[in-house]
Amino acid sequence: MVKYICKRLGVGLLTLFILTSLTFFLMHAIPGSPFTQDNKNIAPEVIAAMEAKYNLDKPVGEQYVTYMGNVLHFDFGESIARRGQNVTDIIIQRAPDTFKLGAVAFCVSIVIGIALGIIGALTKHRWVNGVITVIATLGVSLPSFIVALLLMIAFGVQLKIFPLIGLDGPLNYVLPVIALSLSPIAMVTRLTRSSLRDVMNKDYIILARSKGTTDLTVVIKHALRNALLPVITYCGPLFASLVTGSFVIETLFTIPGIGREFVSSVNNRDYTLIMGLTIFLGAVVILMTLITDIVAAIVDPRIKLDKK
Repeated sequence: MVKYICKRLGVGLLTLFILTSLTFFLMHAIPGSPFTQDNKNIAPEVIAAMEAKYNLDKPVGEQYVTYMGNVLHFDFGESIARRGQNVTDIIIQRAPDTFKLGAVAFCVSIVIGIALGIIGALTKHRWVNGVITVIATLGVSLPSFIVALLLMIAFGVQLKIFPLIGLDGPLNYVLPVIALSLSPIAMVTRLTRSSLRDVMNKDYIILARSKGTTDLTVVIKHALRNALLPVITYCGPLFASLVTGSFVIETLFTIPGIGREFVSSVNNRDYTLIMGLTIFLGAVVILMTLITDIVAAIVDPRIKLDKK
């Protein structure tokens, strides 16, 4: 297990290095200067001074070596658009709101998705299964920003039940969480339902039922552990996608999180902030994938045997 974790860490670090390098060179391949983004009448000597401050006057290769050296010391530099603010400080300030929104959406997705999947796998009523199928289909079909706009119009503008700006209170979470979690709920529901249906036909389940064990005990004690393995595998990428993929939702609901900062940095061509956020979000995806693999190996010992 230790060897496997070390190997995956090495692959993750290599992936992060490639991601950082590609982002760096792609950002510097875009023509123009970030200092003329808002005002094109800036004097050339002022632009030259600003480029010298951020090392943009040096060859790209030298800039790359300097930046990667600073990254090794966790120094992402100063934001170009927000002069005087360090990129690390901006990430620390904005990350909590993004993680809180992502964590709530993750919990809602897992709980509701597993519950609907269990009901869909065990129910004998066709109309119940039909309703669950419709929910799963809508969740996969509708983009999150369309759901967000519909929710904002219906419950924010027309009915005025939920607020539409920020994350100041519990009610502020309702609409963005629904918009974020509808698609994951559909995916978790489908994974749980199909996997549980397959597990319920296994020999050990039939044996447990023949001993007089109640259906609820059979499902909770015997079936769910094996049936939820695909869901566990999906949890890592799901959490990472909810944290890193909430850019549009944060922009629509004016949530001061990392997603909104990322969109703003791209619009402002803030090289240092784009690089810092890319490295941070890439690290989150790699870490969650690693945690998912470890948890899956703990839950299902057969994974370890396959590795051996």
